[in-house]
Parts: sequence; structure tokens; C-alpha cells
Amino acid sequence: MSIGNHNVYAPRMGGRRPTTLECGEKPTRKKGPLFIAALAFAQFSLFLALLGPVMVSMALKAGTIAKDPTELTSIVGNVLSIGAIAAVIGNALFGRLSDRTMSRFGRRRPWIIGGSLVMAASLWLISAAPDATLMTVGWFLAQLGANACFSPFIATMADQLPEQQYAKVSAMVGIMQNVGILGATWFATLFTDNMTLLFLVPAVVGVVGMVVYALILPDPVLKVRPPRLDLLEVLKSFWVNPFKHRDFGLAWWSRFLIILASFMFTTFRLPFIVNRLGIDEKTGASTVFLGVLIYTGVLVASGYLAGWFSDRTGYRKLPVCVATALFALGTYLLFHVDSVGQFYLVEALLGFAYGIYMSVDMALVLQVLPNPEDNGKDLGVFNMANAIPQSLAPYLGAVLLATGATAAEPNFGLLLGAAAIVCLVGAFVVLPIKKVK
Repeated sequence: MSIGNHNVYAPRMGGRRPTTLECGEKPTRKKGPLFIAALAFAQFSLFLALLGPVMVSMALKAGTIAKDPTELTSIVGNVLSIGAIAAVIGNALFGRLSDRTMSRFGRRRPWIIGGSLVMAASLWLISAAPDATLMTVGWFLAQLGANACFSPFIATMADQLPEQQYAKVSAMVGIMQNVGILGATWFATLFTDNMTLLFLVPAVVGVVGMVVYALILPDPVLKVRPPRLDLLEVLKSFWVNPFKHRDFGLAWWSRFLIILASFMFTTFRLPFIVNRLGIDEKTGASTVFLGVLIYTGVLVASGYLAGWFSDRTGYRKLPVCVATALFALGTYLLFHVDSVGQFYLVEALLGFAYGIYMSVDMALVLQVLPNPEDNGKDLGVFNMANAIPQSLAPYLGAVLLATGATAAEPNFGLLLGAAAIVCLVGAFVVLPIKKVK
């Protein structure tokens, strides 16, 4: 198939060639249910594979190596923090490389499939690791593989979707991410005593989801060779000029701040509930799980409705700003929780706010990307606004909890107050964006 000045290849699906855009061409036709379903399942499957270790599996594996509780938590913290470095590096780097890939199978498809396979192999390595060092190596490689897959995957949203589908599809993808996180927690309970199955079964689901999506994806072929990739160009993979591309910079900082505020609390959710309500850890864990279930259920509903409203009206900034302000309010209200019922109500408010935010904010971001030919690189830079605060939040939260703390109670008031302020600033940062209403 030839479109414009580029020869475009697409694999045959059922004897027909799907409509394939030229690299950098702005989509105008809506995507059908099959594409959207494959996109949503791929997001779910990747987060099922990758968030299981973060939530539960890594701690269970560490328990087979270290019996001392202090040593166990130290292993988990060190392994996950090293993996976060790989995520920050991989997001932007592999997005940039996928923008420049000249494979006859397309720009994104080789990375989506190859990255998912590297992730799965690395998760197997963790399951078989005899010590913490090999666990760390395995998780670093798993994060590199996952981000080699994820960054090009997210770039396909900008490559393939027209503006009138941005919010609805972003809502679906965001919902599947949170369902994947919830599923990862449940999945881990099925294979608690078998490390191989604990890591490999979700990994296989992740590979299947990504491969199915990659085969359905009408991925264009890049035929014009890009400039040579030197060290300067590699370093540019981690940078988008916020003065030249002001709207993108503001969107980046807004995302950075709300993710930082969110993880400042969620990292310490269990000890907060145990301390605040005076319950034991087992009851606290059950309370947190039900709270997350309520949060996710409300998030699904509000995310879908917000996506529909945003695409129907074209409003992006207003829903994002309101949602972020509501999330700040919910974070503040947590400190005034005195019962399990009140905690569930606040979790519902937080889920409602975050559902609106994650569906509409991604639509906003897709509209302020600097260059259609660099979607992978630019979205990789944007995804750093997700990865960096997740690494910073535990350290910043620990400092705030220790400041003015007593022997009986960490300073949760300072932690939650600071998180609420950070989140509120994130709401105001959205307002000066000019390209969207």
C-alpha cells in the first residue's frame, strides 16, 4: 500500500488490509470495537503482569530468601527502587527508539512484542533467583522490558486515535489499568506457595495481551531514514523544552504533582489505617482491600461518564481541574477519618475524582503533544511524570512522617496536609494551558 510519499506495510488480517495511516499523519476516522477491546485488554494484561510483583509477589519471594522482617522489607525496597530507575530510563528511551524504527513490521509492533517477552523472561528469572542480587537484576530487566513495550504501546494511542475518541478510550485504558492492579492483588493469592506460577502465569497473560494487540494494530512503516542517533540525540530523548512547548510542560507538572500526592498516601495506607483506627494489621489489610475495591468500582463509573462528557463537549481542562481539586479534598479528609465507614466514603470520593482525572487528563495530553512524528519519545517523557514521583513519594513521605512524630504516632497530619496541598497546586497548574478548553 502506498500513501503519500511513504510505502506502508500492514499484515493481512482475515485476507484484508486494515486502513494504515502514514507515519505522523493525524487520524480522523474513529477506531472500531475490536481495536479498542484489544487496546484495553493489552493495558489490563500488562499491569496484571507488572503490578503483581509490586503489590504482593516481590514480598512473597523475598520471604523465601530472608526470614528477618527488617531484612525482608529492605530487600523489597531496594529491588523496587532499582526497578523504578529502569522505568524512568526506559519510558523515554524506548519511546524515542520506536519513533525511529524502520522495521517492515512497523515502528511500534517489534517493541511491543519484544519488550513483553523480555519482561516475561525476567519475571521468570526473579521466580528462580536464589538471592537478592539476582532478584534485583531480574526486576531491573523486567522494568526495561515492560517499558520497551509500554512506551510504544501508549504512543499508538496518539498514532491511531482521532481527537473525538481521546477521552472515552483514555477512560477505558485507565479503567483497565486499575482493574489490572486489583486483579494482580487477587491473582497473587492463587499461587502464594509456588514462586514459578506466581510470576509466570501473570507474565504469560501480559505477553498474550500485548501480542494480540500488536497483531491487530495497523502500524505504519517508516521509510524515510531519521538523522543519525548520537549521544546528544539520546539525551534529548529525556527532554521536551517546557518553554517552547508550554502546554505540554504544564500538563507534565500537573501529572507529576497528582501522582506524587497520591503515592505519598498510598505507600503508607496500611500503617495509617492501623494507627488511625486502632486495629490489627490483618483487619487493616482487609479494610484496605475493600477500600481499594470501592475506589476501583467508583473509578470505573466516573471514568466512563467523564470520558463520554469530555469527548461530547470538548472540555478537557475543567474536568481535570475539578477532579484534581476533589482529590486534594479527599486526601485532606482522610486525616479526619474516625471509623471504617468514613474511610470507605473517602475512598469512594478519591475513586470518583481519580476516575475523572485519568480519563480526561490523558485526552488533554494527547492534544498538546509537540510533534506527531515523535509521539513515542514525547509520551515517554510524559510517562516520566508517572515514574519519578512514585520513586520520590516513599522517601518524601517517610521524612514528613518522622517530622514532629511521637513514639506512639507518626505525623500523618503533616503527610496528608502536604499531599493535599501538592495535589491542589496540580489543579491550578492546568488552568494556563491554552490549546484545549
